[in-house]
Amino acid sequence: MMNLLKRVTAKRRGRFQPKGIILMYHRIAEPELDPWRLSVSPNHFAEQLEAIQRHFHPLSLQDLAAQRRDGKLPNRSVVLTFDDGYADNLHVAKPLLERFGVPATIFLVADILRDARHFWWDELEWALLQPGALPAGLELNTNGKSQTWQLGDASRYRIEDRQEDRNRNPWEASPGTRLAFFYSVWKHLVSLPKRERAEALEMICRWAGTGRDSRDENRALHPDEIVALGAGGLVALGAHTVTHPSLPLLSSAEQLDEIQESKTQLENFLNRPVTSFAYPHGDYSTETAALVRKSGFQCACTTKSECVSPGADPFQLPRFQVEDWDGAEFLNRLMEWYAVS
Repeated sequence: MMNLLKRVTAKRRGRFQPKGIILMYHRIAEPELDPWRLSVSPNHFAEQLEAIQRHFHPLSLQDLAAQRRDGKLPNRSVVLTFDDGYADNLHVAKPLLERFGVPATIFLVADILRDARHFWWDELEWALLQPGALPAGLELNTNGKSQTWQLGDASRYRIEDRQEDRNRNPWEASPGTRLAFFYSVWKHLVSLPKRERAEALEMICRWAGTGRDSRDENRALHPDEIVALGAGGLVALGAHTVTHPSLPLLSSAEQLDEIQESKTQLENFLNRPVTSFAYPHGDYSTETAALVRKSGFQCACTTKSECVSPGADPFQLPRFQVEDWDGAEFLNRLMEWYAVS
């Protein structure tokens, strides 16, 4: 009976503990197709920032991590983070953050320091999800293994199909559809090392006859834009590995190299410490988190949808993904998250 009473008391105490929320964004844009729900329109982002400013306590990730450690986490605190390093983070998101005085941390894939083109998942969407016809079958030879897809009816993709797919998640696509084919190829590519993935992507673009992605609005930040993004102090820059792999699929040595090298490359480029990290795809293991700690980071973000409590593990900080909601819907979501977490 005493143990039960202690558990109930602890649960009630936890319900009234100060809690914070970390939000995860990627892009502030309005692309034609957004299969991974990565984009929030500029208008909706402005409404979301206004809701945060009026009803919550905006904090930087660094302040939240420090105050969590000291047990002084302000209740209803909200932290903004962005993953990857899209160019619109500078040209669209930063001016709005400045207008509302809301800080943010942007986690950068270090590869964009050398190759500021397009992220491979956008290249794949460009090749496979344009209206029109594709050949009946695709065969990829990677790592000495052959993978084949027969498209069937999915070889034809109408404008109407593309419009309908705006409201579908790839992992929920019906078998035999173009979106399901896209998701299957994506799952194959995400498991490949960078070189093999780049080679496979080249094959796919040639096979599809599309060429490489030419959309300037979808590109990653250029190095000089990264400098501009971090200027002024409102936006902090964190690391997101070198090549954006699923870390648990790699060996310990490969994971450590991705983690340490992202920190080293960004610090050498920025000439200042990089102390925060985010796990690509939200994928990590206990070993991965230990390697991030070993590499000298102070905190790391996951994609687990929970509030941050004062006792949260600083290397497993949860985040809620934000979608393209207007201000009212966004405010409702925040209130729901605080109520149930």
